[in-house]
Amino acid sequence: MPFVKVQKDKAYFKRYQVKYRRRRQGKTDYFARKRLVAQSKNKYNTPKYRLVVRFSNKYVLCQIVYTKIDGDYVLTSAFSKELKRYGLTVGLKNYSAAYCTGLLCARRLLNKLSQGVDEERSLEKLYVGTEEVTGEVVQVTDPDTKRTYFVDEANDDVRPFRCNLDVGLKPTTVGTKIFAALKGAVDGGLDIPHSEKCFPGYDPEEGDYDPEALKEKIFGGHVSEWMQTIQEEDEENGTNRYKELFGAYQAADVGPDDLEDLYAKVHAAIRADPTPKHAESVKSREYNADGTKKANSARAASLQQFPKQRRDRKISHAERKARVEAKKQKLAEYLAAQAEDEEED
Repeated sequence: MPFVKVQKDKAYFKRYQVKYRRRRQGKTDYFARKRLVAQSKNKYNTPKYRLVVRFSNKYVLCQIVYTKIDGDYVLTSAFSKELKRYGLTVGLKNYSAAYCTGLLCARRLLNKLSQGVDEERSLEKLYVGTEEVTGEVVQVTDPDTKRTYFVDEANDDVRPFRCNLDVGLKPTTVGTKIFAALKGAVDGGLDIPHSEKCFPGYDPEEGDYDPEALKEKIFGGHVSEWMQTIQEEDEENGTNRYKELFGAYQAADVGPDDLEDLYAKVHAAIRADPTPKHAESVKSREYNADGTKKANSARAASLQQFPKQRRDRKISHAERKARVEAKKQKLAEYLAAQAEDEEED
């Protein structure tokens, strides 16, 4: 059969519809986004909230996001870079750090929503989550409404804050770090639908779940085991791979036996104070409390060295005519003075 070239004529291009920009760039799965964002009409303009978990080259980001017609709005966010405040300075992208970031995001959100609210209706007080990490999956079914909650102490009067997990384009394989952030947020008091099938310790063939396997990963047991293995190999082979792989841990004086206590202290510190620490503003760095400018300000010195260029205001037609007349007058006076000098000569 001869090759037949498909002719894309004018009618084809007239009917061709370009996909959304972020779909063309491979950044957004709109099939999943529609189901995460679109709310039922009988919810009376109540938005759907999403726990957005993303990973950069070095850090973990967790955000609580809701959507309006003009775009996405972030209710609160937490970065694993902030864990340095709570005592965790190394391993800010691993499984344990993702759990800590999810916990920080959850406690920060409930703290924010509880501002100015009575303690009896405070989400922060009612839904403390799981203070002692066990790895268990909690499911509470309300006998009246038959609704399932995934957080302890479901209150009939004050329901928990519910949101859905937004994984983006990351594959949802069993044991991935995204579910560590999910578990941290659930243990922090958020109501997020999930099951034990997404956590390490679940055996799909047998259908059994071992919560101790998840607890071990949350406290960095897999990292501790790997550190011990590398140390033993260095002793046997006379190499120095431990310093290459865990040099940052050595500099922070964190050994294989210190990880579990370290993460326990980080969890307690997050629960004690989850509020964000805002950076000091430029104005407060340059001015004193009484409003006077500080003497030795590096920013002021740089501004003096490189002053900011500002464009003049656009002049009106009347001002332009007046400027032309002034130039004419000045030129006429100059010519008259020249003529007088020539007559005197």
